[in-house]
Amino acid sequence: MTGDPRLRASLLAWFDREKRELPWRGTRDPWAIWVSEVMLQQTTVQTVLPRYPKFLKRFPTVETLARARLDTVLAAWSGLGYYARARNLHRAARTVVEEHGGKIPEDPEVLRGLPGIGAYMAQALSAIAFDRKRQRPPGRFPDRGRRRDPEGGRAARLP
Repeated sequence: MTGDPRLRASLLAWFDREKRELPWRGTRDPWAIWVSEVMLQQTTVQTVLPRYPKFLKRFPTVETLARARLDTVLAAWSGLGYYARARNLHRAARTVVEEHGGKIPEDPEVLRGLPGIGAYMAQALSAIAFDRKRQRPPGRFPDRGRRRDPEGGRAARLP
């Protein structure tokens, strides 16, 4: 974070006082962090909270998910919706086991090559799990004063 150091200190102090205790915040395990990032895509924290520990208990490592049958993975994903995420996580776990010896890559560019991992997740996983903070993840929040061009062009400045 750049800018006013007082603002930074104020925001960090506020977060320390107000943050919710969430199970994925207390780990540096790349697998657990990856699972949380996938589950939290388009799904509320309230929905994920009871399912996250159950999923990790059933699939505690990338290897256990890679070895699992897809129908077993989909059943464990039940209630989270958007089942393409579970299919991609399963395919990506198999790729990690087959091509990376079961070790989740640290490099965001390598992570982006895995099914279901885009720029934001690759940067977030790399930064959170491996402390690789070289780059800021692409924003989930658009630039203030800009809107996205639905045709995929450059963002236009709002009046």
